[in-house]
Amino acid sequence: MIAKVITDISLDREFDYLVPEALTKVVRTGSAVTVPFGRSVRTGYVLGLAETSAYDPARLRYLTGIAADRPAIPENLIKLGKWIAEYYCASGEHAIRTLLPAAIRSGRVREKKIRLYSIADLTAAEKYIIDHAKETRLAKRVKVLQMLIRKGEGPKAEFATEVDFSASAFDALCKDGLIKVREEAAANDFDNGMETLPDTPLEPTADQRKALQQISDMLEKKTPSHVQLLFGTTNSGKTEVYLQAISKVLNMGKSAIVLVPEISLTPQTVRRFRARFGKKLSVLHSRLSDRERFDEWNRINSGKVQIAVGARSALFAPFDNLGLIVVDEEHDSSYKQSESPRYHARDVAVVRAKLENACVILGSATPSAESLYNAQNGKFLMCRMAAQVDNKPAPVIHIVDRRRDPAPTEGMSNLLSPILIHAVEERLERAEQAILFLNRRGYARTLCCPQCGYEARCPECSINYNYTYSRSREVLSCHLCGGVVPAPSACPDCGFQEIRYFGSGTEKLESCARAVFPGARIGRMDSDLMRSADDYEVVLDKFRRGRLDILVGTQMIAKGLHFPGVTLVGVVNADLGLSMPDFRAQERTFQMLTQVAGRAGRGERRGEVIFQTTRDSDVLRFAADLDFEGFSKFDLEFREMLGYPPFTRLIAIFFKGEKESAVADYAAFFAEKLAAYQHDKVRITPPAPAPVEKIRNQFRYMMTVRGNGLKTIREAIRILALHHTPPNGVSVAVDVDAQHLM
Repeated sequence: MIAKVITDISLDREFDYLVPEALTKVVRTGSAVTVPFGRSVRTGYVLGLAETSAYDPARLRYLTGIAADRPAIPENLIKLGKWIAEYYCASGEHAIRTLLPAAIRSGRVREKKIRLYSIADLTAAEKYIIDHAKETRLAKRVKVLQMLIRKGEGPKAEFATEVDFSASAFDALCKDGLIKVREEAAANDFDNGMETLPDTPLEPTADQRKALQQISDMLEKKTPSHVQLLFGTTNSGKTEVYLQAISKVLNMGKSAIVLVPEISLTPQTVRRFRARFGKKLSVLHSRLSDRERFDEWNRINSGKVQIAVGARSALFAPFDNLGLIVVDEEHDSSYKQSESPRYHARDVAVVRAKLENACVILGSATPSAESLYNAQNGKFLMCRMAAQVDNKPAPVIHIVDRRRDPAPTEGMSNLLSPILIHAVEERLERAEQAILFLNRRGYARTLCCPQCGYEARCPECSINYNYTYSRSREVLSCHLCGGVVPAPSACPDCGFQEIRYFGSGTEKLESCARAVFPGARIGRMDSDLMRSADDYEVVLDKFRRGRLDILVGTQMIAKGLHFPGVTLVGVVNADLGLSMPDFRAQERTFQMLTQVAGRAGRGERRGEVIFQTTRDSDVLRFAADLDFEGFSKFDLEFREMLGYPPFTRLIAIFFKGEKESAVADYAAFFAEKLAAYQHDKVRITPPAPAPVEKIRNQFRYMMTVRGNGLKTIREAIRILALHHTPPNGVSVAVDVDAQHLM
């Protein structure tokens, strides 16, 4: 028997090895094995088994064994990994590596074991107690045996709490064979102190019943599609649909995966699911420690849980009886992986479900153009949930044109309009809560000198990107490369002391809010402050319990969060995202505004939303009217006219290196090779400097391939990118179904 093995050496190829007779019954697709490679021994994974090899059998070497410190990958995930490698033009090693958390893949983290002690032979123990009951010298041993008979099996620490426990007597009885010991995996508290009260399914609304019936038909294979687009307005009860659908899946003896886009949503989602399903779920996300990730993955792999909840990587939870995948906020850009393999979790969820005969729910109040297009063309089922739970009215949304503001008086905020200030003050008087949203972190975007014109820019990145100033840390940071330098107190060029900061971020907005509303309790959530899952939960818990009046934040507070006390949302620069040079800028801005508006009015009082802007925009008007259909028609007409997704597929190819001439030359060579695969349904744009021309001293060029029927050219791109060696210092990155062109 021949095993086709892939090892982590970045060659994008399998190697054939003979399977020793002793291992033929244990080696299978997905097994972790050790193999001779040159003069070393490496660990790899079996991607398939065959009876013959294209190579001379006499030259094949034997596997050396099973890698005991690494678990096997389920065969269904191996198939998925192969598809990811081919479709996303990634190496096989990268695709397989994605399937396993680093803590599992590396073998560095071992399963925690606990030693359990019990009576080895009850008859012998009872005889020992009878024979030595009156011997003072052995009294402690007798009491230990009596304790074990009474309490049964357990760890030594549990017995040590007994007043009659004697460690030396315990060890002596183990040595004499009267006490036996066995090891098992240590149980962990996976609730992380989370307080949840059990709940029961709610009576579904008419819209929810319709959605659940459609899902039931999918699960019972009564529909042609295995994917449902659950298009539900904010606060329409999509989560309750997920919960009841998963209950049905569990009753069928199957498992479920729930994906959320942001780590900030994970604690809230886990709380809802824990209340309904108790210990049946596991949590997977990027902020877990290696030990936590190792333990959670093994709980899933061993069948101890039936539900996995988490961000993008939870998609690869090793269930072997998967019934349902839920992708909440399916439109969110964070589902797209930024490193190889650059997969989109939403799309891979659809493929995994198809491979495993499972179903998918894609939930959103603002579906992506691609999902909506697939639903309109019959590829996906669609269920519209237009009414809010309890028929709550939609929030009232106002557009405030800052150009019409009265001239500011001394001490007046330049970030908050008089209308927004008054609205917040009303909420504070009524003991209600408000959210102030600005999708830009930091204190200021630009540091410049009014005397000589100096501007602080990152020397390693594109000239169009300034440093961002953080006043709390007194540093300038580059959000492209992560570079940080001390903030100067005077102009570095001319020494002028009155250096100025322009532009605004959430840190400045928080400072402004504290000055304008001095008695208010204010919290802030952005990636500068939120460094761990605990950081998110602390702030959100305070807000949930009413210990904060105003929450200032970026996109991480814009979606999925349910706070009944919030009656006002103020969007400080509502038009901020429209200036991005990207074909999805309109869609992302509309989605963001609609999502953040949905945080208002989820309790008893009707919500109010204020969009502050300095421009006229159709996108803002559609968002203010909550007119998704109108916006979608407007945006899709623009995309169809220019030949952008969802009407075509899009592949972006990036070239980078320290020498611009070498990058440009290799990009031109690459484009010349691809030209042979062009046809009337494919449009190839020639290489040119990327919109962000330089990051970390690396010049960046970009070319795009758009059209339909891209399979052949995609295969050619994959071969060129992975199997053709570029000049020294030049690298190539392929982004299939690119979400942006920056």
